[in-house]
Amino acid sequence: MILCMSVHTFTVLHVVISLLGILSGAVVLSGMLGSRRLERWTHLFLATTMLTSVTGFFFPSDRILPSHVVGVVSLVVLVVAILALYANRLAGAWRWIYVTSAILALYLNVFVAVVQAFLKIAFLNALAPTQSEPPFLIAQLVVVVLFIALGIVAVRSFHPEVNAF
Repeated sequence: MILCMSVHTFTVLHVVISLLGILSGAVVLSGMLGSRRLERWTHLFLATTMLTSVTGFFFPSDRILPSHVVGVVSLVVLVVAILALYANRLAGAWRWIYVTSAILALYLNVFVAVVQAFLKIAFLNALAPTQSEPPFLIAQLVVVVLFIALGIVAVRSFHPEVNAF
């Protein structure tokens, strides 16, 4: 199916999947902050975030790009989250391992979204055309600080019943 799609159509599909991953991840994070398990949202988040990383490898490229490295890191982090959640059922340390890995996976999606926004949105691109200018660096710093703070709160807040999944 991928071979039959145009690059544009595939890009749109990849972006939609990525945005679903970010949206569902935000809902899951919100649930964590309230110590609520949101099973369907969690399934959607993990599936779309995994699919985002996998589909990223299908874009034409003749070399390894930073996006490929982020994709590999994201897939490793997602495997850890899935193992913590489904295989180890959040028992003991697996609770905070799940929260940390799920939030890191969401952060990586948002990190890439910020990169893409500065590449594709004319107003942002004018502010930081090489992505080494202060507006880009400040945006990424704000995102990472926000995710670190939310991650700390989520690890402290998320205490669902063990073996509930």
